[in-house]
Amino acid sequence: MIWRALAPALLVALGAVWGWLNGSAGWTLGGAVLGAVVWGWFDSQRAAWVMRWLNSPDGARMPVLSGVWGDVVDRVRKQVRKLEKKAGKSDARLEDFLSALQASPSGVVLLDAEWRIEWSNLTAASHLGFDPQRDQGQYVRNLVRAPAFIAYLDEADFRHEIQIDGTGATSVQPLRISLQIHPYGKKRKLMITRDVTALQLAEAMRRDFVANVSHEIRTPLTVLAGFVETMQTLPLEPGDQARYLDLMSQQAHRMQTLVSDLLTLSRLEGSPMPGAGEWMATPELLEHVLQEARGLSQATADPLHHIDLGENEPLHIAGAKTELLSAMSNLLSNAVRYTPPGGHITAGWRQRDDGSAEFYVQDTGPGIAPEHLPRLSERFYRVDRSRSRETGGTGLGLAIVKHVVQRHGGVLEVRSEVGQGSRFMIVVPASRVRR
Repeated sequence: MIWRALAPALLVALGAVWGWLNGSAGWTLGGAVLGAVVWGWFDSQRAAWVMRWLNSPDGARMPVLSGVWGDVVDRVRKQVRKLEKKAGKSDARLEDFLSALQASPSGVVLLDAEWRIEWSNLTAASHLGFDPQRDQGQYVRNLVRAPAFIAYLDEADFRHEIQIDGTGATSVQPLRISLQIHPYGKKRKLMITRDVTALQLAEAMRRDFVANVSHEIRTPLTVLAGFVETMQTLPLEPGDQARYLDLMSQQAHRMQTLVSDLLTLSRLEGSPMPGAGEWMATPELLEHVLQEARGLSQATADPLHHIDLGENEPLHIAGAKTELLSAMSNLLSNAVRYTPPGGHITAGWRQRDDGSAEFYVQDTGPGIAPEHLPRLSERFYRVDRSRSRETGGTGLGLAIVKHVVQRHGGVLEVRSEVGQGSRFMIVVPASRVRR
């Protein structure tokens, strides 16, 4: 440290000695000045070297210096390393933050002051139909063209959210996206999107359920109350009394069936999954439900339906016998109710190539339009309300079938064309099937 401080003075002293040895006092002063100039030039060269190193954008080789400039270089090097470590940690935190946003079930879009996309996660891109890489820097107004969204931007009132149709939404496959903008920073915006399709469908199903249960119970109650009042206030002939009592019995049976189906659904939703310890032979199950279907046809159709055994393989199915019988019976009774008298109904079991088993019911009924197929298993959903009431259905049969199938790890499949009949299939996974 002492040598670093004395080096300039020694060089000036050496210059003065050189001048004194070569002449008068003027030479001595000139020598001292020359020593100072030499030291200044040497020091400026080292300073320039350090400045070139500091200004090099590609991180040039660090200069090796002694003295004060060596200390400066060493301190700068240490500070640079600290800053690099801090920047590395900041970059890692930023990557973790962006990864978390990327994994979010909600869509996230960062917009600059000019409404251009700075960053977007994949969820928002799928909701709104743009590419998060290709469309970076694009104006969001040019990419999301929904009228409700354009009006939302024009009004600039972001205290509430809006809903728009998602990319690829159709009447058969709806997709509703909730969207809200949150200003932050210097005129930047954070846009959050959510898929609310399931919530809207659940809310619609809840409203339909309450309305339909109220209607289905109110109608027979109104009929019963009217007949009771009539029998209480008017003198009736024995034949009229018998006819009224018969109609009252029908309405009471209708309410009893509805309550029974509701209790069945409640029990299915609240009970544990059936195990795989009980194996049932499909021929026995099939014979039972075919007899029930033929009995229903005899009671309701003239001429009778042709109910036949189609392609059938003797299999064993693991599960709950009462539940599978209920699901199979519901499919066959629906076929009887909706197929015109004299029509053909075919049922059977067969094993698929992947080892799963399929119980199918094929009919020659009126068929079902494509827009109705996704909602068939909803509670009380009816393709033709007037026709459903005429047949005596409660609107809960397919909902029961779907729950039974799901509890057995399977799926309910439907194929239908208007005027070409329908095919309903209960598919049981291979783990519950054996020959």
